[in-house]
Amino acid sequence: PAATYIQLAGVLGGGGALGYMIGQRVDPTSLPQTVAAFHSLVGIAAVATALGEFLAHAEELGAAGGAAAVAAAVVGGVTFSGSIVAYAKLAGLVPSKPLAKNDAVNLGLLAASLGAGGLAVAQGVEAAPAFAASGGFAALLGYFLTSSVGGADMPVVITVLNSYSGWALAAEGVLLKDPTLASVGALIGFSGAILTKIMC
Repeated sequence: PAATYIQLAGVLGGGGALGYMIGQRVDPTSLPQTVAAFHSLVGIAAVATALGEFLAHAEELGAAGGAAAVAAAVVGGVTFSGSIVAYAKLAGLVPSKPLAKNDAVNLGLLAASLGAGGLAVAQGVEAAPAFAASGGFAALLGYFLTSSVGGADMPVVITVLNSYSGWALAAEGVLLKDPTLASVGALIGFSGAILTKIMC
C-alpha cells in the first residue's frame, strides 16, 4: 500500500537526516568510536527483528528459519554490547585496561544463548522468554569478550564487530527471505573479516 511506502520513506529519511547531523559533528579522531556506536544499533536491531519475527511466525519458521532467528539474536546480541564497550573504551568513558579473560564463562554464556534459542524454536511462541534470554545471554557474552581486550586494540575489535554486524544482517536476510539483505550482510561480514586479518 502507498501508506506503507510513505511511512518507510519517512523512517529512512528521518534516520538518514539524524545520521548526517551526527556525522557532521564527529571529528576524524573520533571516527572509530562513532563506528562502534553505530554497530551497536545494528546489533540491537538484529535482536529486535529476530524476536519480532519469532513472535509473529514462530510456528512457520521451520528448522532453517529457526536457526536463522537464533543466529540473528546471538550475533546481534554480541555485536550490541560489544560495540558499546568498544565505544566506551575509545571515548575514555571506562578504563582501557582489559578485564581478565575467562574462557569458561564465555563458553558457558555461548552455550546458554544457543540453548535458550534452540529451546524457544522447539517449543514455539509460548517460549518467547527463552528466545529473549538467548539475546540477553549473547549480550553478556559480547560484554565479557570485548572487556577482555585492551583499549589500544579496540580498532581491531571494531573490525571484528563490523564483521559480526554483517553476519547478523545475513541471518536476518535468511529469516525474512530477503536475498538482498542476506547478500549485503555477507558482503559486510566477509569484508570485515578480511579487514580484521589485515589489521592483525
